[in-house]
Amino acid sequence: MAYNSEKGRAGGYSKKTYDKRGGARFGNDRRGSRPTGETGKETVLPENIVCGRNSVRELLKSERSIDKIFVRAGDREGSITVIVAEAIRLGVPVIEVDSQKLDNMTMGAHHQGVVAMAAEKQYVTVEEIVNIARERGEKPLIVIADGIEDPHNLGAMIRCAECAGAHGIILPKRRAVGLTPVVTNASAGALEHMAIAKVQNIAATIEELKEMGLWIFTAEAGGAPYYETDWNVGAAVVFGSEGEGVSRLVRDRSDFIVSIPMYGKVNSLNVSTAASVILCHAARMQRL
Repeated sequence: MAYNSEKGRAGGYSKKTYDKRGGARFGNDRRGSRPTGETGKETVLPENIVCGRNSVRELLKSERSIDKIFVRAGDREGSITVIVAEAIRLGVPVIEVDSQKLDNMTMGAHHQGVVAMAAEKQYVTVEEIVNIARERGEKPLIVIADGIEDPHNLGAMIRCAECAGAHGIILPKRRAVGLTPVVTNASAGALEHMAIAKVQNIAATIEELKEMGLWIFTAEAGGAPYYETDWNVGAAVVFGSEGEGVSRLVRDRSDFIVSIPMYGKVNSLNVSTAASVILCHAARMQRL
């Protein structure tokens, strides 16, 4: 079911730039190398894993984006308390786990009860993503990933979005995968060219996008066929998690629900595959 694009919302944009990648070295962090126990040998960790109280504290002081901080359950004394308080102040999710989980993440390196996962790329703001479209003289095309937990799916979606000319992707801070090395690899290099924002609340961000003049399209079963929808507007497209789909609150705040008709025996597509179908069509219609 098509709608009248002349109803488009008014929006203003200010010109800003963004950094594609952020990075820093913190304390005794040497891009992932850590001495291990009694052997004196080094364990080579992924670049985004920072462990040890001093290193994590320095990471929090830096401008590098942090996806999550894991702390040993029940360990809330001394410098750990300071680290947790600072993480909460900065809006970084703190997750309590057992020692075995921390040992597995650090491959046995001395973590002192705390491990941080720094993002593979510096995050930007939602406004900066919209401004990228403005600077290119294009209608915004933004992807909202509502709770995608599989890093391969997220990486593939980033690749699809970049190929379709999308201007950025919005991720939630909690209950979703962040920008891990697996995501980077699955994106096949597309992450380097894609602006990524991470927000506390997807539903509130949708209202913010509406105020900036965008229409919200949610990809869910039971909606209008995507090819019968008018995409010649500034658009943000929501794709839900692999198991639960889009949250009810996000669905309720969307302007349109769009679907890909299924004609086979399997009733759904992988989320990244669905994204490629809808985003390529939306990008074409925006350019007519």
